[in-house]
Amino acid sequence: MTSSSPIDLTHHLSSETRQRKANPMKAIWRLTRRRADMISLANGDPHFSLYPLRKVEYEVASVADHVSDPVASWRAGPSAPSQTFTSTTHGSSLPLKSALQYSAGAGLPDAQRVVTELTDYYHSPPDHAATLTLGNSDAVAKCFRLLGEPGDHFLADEFSFSSLTNAPLSHGIKWVPIKIDKGGLIPAELEKVLTNWDEQTQGRRPHVLYTVPCGQNPTGCTLSVERRQQIYELAQRFDFVILEDDPYYYLQYETLDEEETDDKPLKLMPSFLSMDVDGRVLRIDSFSKIMFPGMRLGWITSSALFHEHLVTLTDASTHHPHAFGQIFITEMLSSSGWQLSGFDRWVRSLRKEYQRRKDYFLRTFYQEVASSGLASANAPEAGMFVWSRIHIEKHPRYRNNVQRADGSKAKTNVEELMEELFDKLLDGGVVVMPASVFVAPGESNVVDTEDPIEDRLNFLRLTFAGPEESMQPGLARLGQVLKEFFSDSK
Repeated sequence: MTSSSPIDLTHHLSSETRQRKANPMKAIWRLTRRRADMISLANGDPHFSLYPLRKVEYEVASVADHVSDPVASWRAGPSAPSQTFTSTTHGSSLPLKSALQYSAGAGLPDAQRVVTELTDYYHSPPDHAATLTLGNSDAVAKCFRLLGEPGDHFLADEFSFSSLTNAPLSHGIKWVPIKIDKGGLIPAELEKVLTNWDEQTQGRRPHVLYTVPCGQNPTGCTLSVERRQQIYELAQRFDFVILEDDPYYYLQYETLDEEETDDKPLKLMPSFLSMDVDGRVLRIDSFSKIMFPGMRLGWITSSALFHEHLVTLTDASTHHPHAFGQIFITEMLSSSGWQLSGFDRWVRSLRKEYQRRKDYFLRTFYQEVASSGLASANAPEAGMFVWSRIHIEKHPRYRNNVQRADGSKAKTNVEELMEELFDKLLDGGVVVMPASVFVAPGESNVVDTEDPIEDRLNFLRLTFAGPEESMQPGLARLGQVLKEFFSDSK
């Protein structure tokens, strides 16, 4: 790790965080490591001899050197080469004897160690610590509670994953949507909002930015290095914290290094974490998109200040993540499993697989949908989503001079037409995600009234992560429904 000099950011902590007391029993548990021969008469967990389990064996895809494409090989079926690693009561990298006991909020030390090494391998963050979580959503929600005060405003992409932007609303946190384009969040728009913020009429200036910088959900856009640097400079200038939620980081389709070799880590876009010299970035990672979604295991990488309070929050709420996920990643990333080099080979191969799926999906989209001139799409640089623009202005019933009596700022009937299209798509047997479900909720005094988002809802989120055999018939249905919809002038 490179060294840094984190600045004092305690003023970003919420009142809830400041008032939360550390769990005294957990504090005593951590003291048990003071001596190797410590005898405990204090714990309340059952003795390991009473656990009805003595061995867990994992058969996983082989990432050996002779397997040139691990993902393609694994998809071949039962005959695919595999490797096995085992966790037993007393042996292995993380023995069941200790792994299945109660632990502290940060997670099992060995599991913390391997995700820290994984983060170091790809990001080399200066002086940061890892806190294990119950997946991505749990991590983000905890960060919101860590930093958010009732009445606070947080910043987010104007189109964002709604289950996460909805999460802090019940805590009284409000959103300030920031305009995006095909390159992601626009730094100039972010700067404009912060520069023009009036604390007397709007309250405290936003001090948290939530963003998905790679393969953003739903738009699929990826921030360039230049934009990341500009945003980090704005964070320093206006003193805000960056929540870098990056589940699609390993699924980047364009690299900075065209001459990739297996003897060094996969060269990917520099993260905000790798730029963080102040300790103002909390990075959220997850195994959901690169291993299995039901694993529900992720981690937050942050400064020591935020780590300490995240552990206290975890000890007072969800407690540590489930042991089996921690056992799996520890064994997988240790000498008996894939190790970091094997993990790197897997994500290289996984990226190629998604690249192939993306290319096939887009070729089919151009044939079945875009060829009509009624829709278009940009190729995503990361992730698993295609953000398709519906050329709604070509619809015979499109209007751009609508007068509203309901207080809406919309100047067009885009929202109504897209609702109608969504219903017709369902009738036509195809499910898509309309842009309207991803709108970050913003109050009237913080949103753009000159170019309201209601007039820019003519997008659909499509995915190439599903079964390949569904892509062509699904896109054919989409294209057919579009033609019928645009021919309807009544």
